[in-house]
Amino acid sequence: MSDSTQIKGVVKEKYAELARAASCCGPGACDCGSGDTSMIGDGYGGIEGYVPEADLGLGCGLPTRHAGITTGQTVLDLGSGAGNDVFIAAREVGPSGSVIGLDMTPDMIELACRNATARDAKNVEFVLGEIENIPLGEASIDVVVSNCVLNLVPDKRAAFSEILRVLKPGAHFCVSDIVTVGQLPAAVRRSAEMYAGCVAGAIERSEYLSTIADFGFVDVVVKEERRIDLPDAQLAPLLSKAEIAAYRASGNGIFSITVVGKKPA
Repeated sequence: MSDSTQIKGVVKEKYAELARAASCCGPGACDCGSGDTSMIGDGYGGIEGYVPEADLGLGCGLPTRHAGITTGQTVLDLGSGAGNDVFIAAREVGPSGSVIGLDMTPDMIELACRNATARDAKNVEFVLGEIENIPLGEASIDVVVSNCVLNLVPDKRAAFSEILRVLKPGAHFCVSDIVTVGQLPAAVRRSAEMYAGCVAGAIERSEYLSTIADFGFVDVVVKEERRIDLPDAQLAPLLSKAEIAAYRASGNGIFSITVVGKKPA
């Protein structure tokens, strides 16, 4: 799984399957991992603009909560899936603003467009493309958001380089993502299913934050952070009982973090 092309292929096929399942089964048909653990915690209940049909349970945070989105802005959602965070941001920017959802999976783009059409959402657009090569102009975006997607990108430095490129001077990003603290068991790392399920593709928290700093982002702050305790049932196919016990006792683990940062003016 070290080859980035192979990794992308696995992730793309996994999320195409999720999009097709959602089309057949409706909202909440799929989520990160087995469905036995909440990657978000309090979820989207009560948030204005929330569209249940666009929520596939794939997020690990609420980036729009800390994104500081205001009327008239242009917002870009990286890895927009069925459009969940796009529709929330669209309400915040209002008719004078716009929200662009970028996703590399055609099935997700198709599903998101259907959701937009069903709601007559005129200030949203969904674009097929990859985060490492965003098909948008330089300094064209006011706010970049992303929810549990950048950890799936093989080249995270390329991802943050592109975020920096498309942001306007003084503009900012707000990203919810999965990171690790300490060493994860090799069996978890090797699992392509776990990788597409938002866990095994994560990098160390310190490396994640240093990558952001390396590109010159300023005012970088972790707004929310929570440990994700995977249930034994999810780990059992990969690890023995003794290995699970050792993993839990080690203090190492998986965390959801929401980070904001600003492009220098």
